[in-house]
Amino acid sequence: MTNYNIIQKIEELSMNALPSLQTSLLDGWILRFSDGYTKRANSVNPFYSSTENIDKKIKKVEQIYQKKNLPVIFKLTSNVSPHDLDNTLEKARYYRDGLTSVQLLALDNIQQVPSKAYLTFQDRLSDQLFAAFCKFNHIDESAQTTIKTMLMSIIPKVCYVMLLSGNNETIACGIGVLEEDYIGLFDIVTNEKFRRKGFGEQLIASILKWGKNNGAKYAYLQVVNDNYPARNLYQKLGFKESYQYWYRIKR
Repeated sequence: MTNYNIIQKIEELSMNALPSLQTSLLDGWILRFSDGYTKRANSVNPFYSSTENIDKKIKKVEQIYQKKNLPVIFKLTSNVSPHDLDNTLEKARYYRDGLTSVQLLALDNIQQVPSKAYLTFQDRLSDQLFAAFCKFNHIDESAQTTIKTMLMSIIPKVCYVMLLSGNNETIACGIGVLEEDYIGLFDIVTNEKFRRKGFGEQLIASILKWGKNNGAKYAYLQVVNDNYPARNLYQKLGFKESYQYWYRIKR
């Protein structure tokens, strides 16, 4: 598979894995809206062929997002349409933000990691996992209805995983979304008081094993470039960067 095809495949899978509340198509661009929760779910994804005048099209996008009282955000990779869109947006006073590494792992040989806590796998979002998810990610109460709706709208096969202590306290949690040959890892987070003790590694390894047992051949994840602890952990598990994406945000 060419790099172009890999980027398109993973971008499509990741949009399915975290669906936005609303989606609109505009001449090959995918416009996503989720009440402002995350840049990824409230951005323009311009990776299909575009034919309209680019300046007029950008103005049209700006009007759409401004009408919804949302910042105008483009999510870009090296495969965008038109190919010089990044330069065009820079000239239009869009600043660059959130450089992110997209990494892949073949699941031929999943590394064995020590079991440090009790694992639970669920195919539905439980109250305990959602409460831990919001607490560990410091999600404001005002955004919780939005993110819960998004999580409960996932169409592909999904597993919600928790690590629990002996007294049933949530140590870590994460989400695996399986579509075709790929298992995507999302929102891997550990309770602050349990960090740097190997629990994140156990959580990730368990999701990878679940994915492989359910037919996945590859795993993918997204990690912000300057999140060095997470990047070191993913490197230890064998993940390698496939491509990067970044945002252009209207000043």
